[in-house]
Amino acid sequence: MTEATRHTPGTPCWVSLMVHGLDATQDFYGALFGWEFSPGPQQLGPYVRALIDGKEVAGIGRIPSSRQLPIAWTPYLATDDADVTAETIRSRGGTVGVGPLDAGAAGRLAIATDPGGAVFGIWQRAAHRGTAVYGTHGTPVWNELVTPETSFVGKFYEAVFGYEVEAVVSADFDYLTLHLAGRPVAALHGVGQALPRRGTHWMTHFEVEDTEEAARQVVELGGQVLQPPRDGSSGRLATVADPEGAVFTIVRTASR
Repeated sequence: MTEATRHTPGTPCWVSLMVHGLDATQDFYGALFGWEFSPGPQQLGPYVRALIDGKEVAGIGRIPSSRQLPIAWTPYLATDDADVTAETIRSRGGTVGVGPLDAGAAGRLAIATDPGGAVFGIWQRAAHRGTAVYGTHGTPVWNELVTPETSFVGKFYEAVFGYEVEAVVSADFDYLTLHLAGRPVAALHGVGQALPRRGTHWMTHFEVEDTEEAARQVVELGGQVLQPPRDGSSGRLATVADPEGAVFTIVRTASR
């Protein structure tokens, strides 16, 4: 288990989920990942932070009745200035739907949509630094944008966050890895006509000790297995959904 000490601008630094049933969702992820919960900022409604060994991992909030928000895991990308980044997002063809606004003393945030329609957040930290621990069961390990094709939207993320883009050269595989200071931090995966019905979206991967066992638990807890356990370049993974339909990937990384 490793602790995070600093988030370079553009690095995925937090993942958050908005749902209708906050208590039931806490029960699901608490059982699946061993998370405990503490209160978080309430600017967008009731919100809790998930903890492992007292360290913050992710956030879950209740969808306000006045807002139409997707039930989906949303990655937040670090920024030193949420207002400047929000303006850059707009100037590059994206949309800022929420904020920028202060989350109490925790920091400043905005929720945006890229030109392809995928929702993501930006986070300017203050008291809350973002995800504080990685590399153990129940922690986010990777974020990947699922999109029809990568070239157009890749230029957007490169312009907004200054990523170095590395393409996987293949006749039948459209994949871009986003790097900061030579380190891969996220990826864009072009799937063409195989795009799911929910459209372009960011997919969060969570580390698990045993992919088969975690997939079995998902079903026992009222979720679904959408793609059964399989081997991938990053390890043994499966695509699953929680009881409200939020889709995520569980993976036992190759390093385990």
